[in-house]
Amino acid sequence: MSTIFKKIIDKEIPADIVYEDEHCLAFKDIDPKAPVHILIIPKKEISSMSEVTEGDKELLGHLLLTASQIAKDFGISDSGYRIAINTNNEGGQEVYHLHIHLLGGRQMTWPPG
Repeated sequence: MSTIFKKIIDKEIPADIVYEDEHCLAFKDIDPKAPVHILIIPKKEISSMSEVTEGDKELLGHLLLTASQIAKDFGISDSGYRIAINTNNEGGQEVYHLHIHLLGGRQMTWPPG
């Protein structure tokens, strides 16, 4: 079954895309939890972190480097930001397509909840 993120990758539904390359896509979250809330998703369909393999190392590194660059582009790199990957039900994952939350533009609290 195709997830909403796959439909965004395939341009079947619109998103406010802020970055795209051959490996990933990044777009603004429609229900932001911070002034900057970007989702970074691989174009490869991986349901969650519990499904990554040794062969995904390069892709995972690329996703994190992309998050770092987007933080710079949005002016939150120096002040600070949070990267989160929710995994499976108890981890708070709602869409079963691996994605990174990039949150910033306000003071983050700990524990996150």
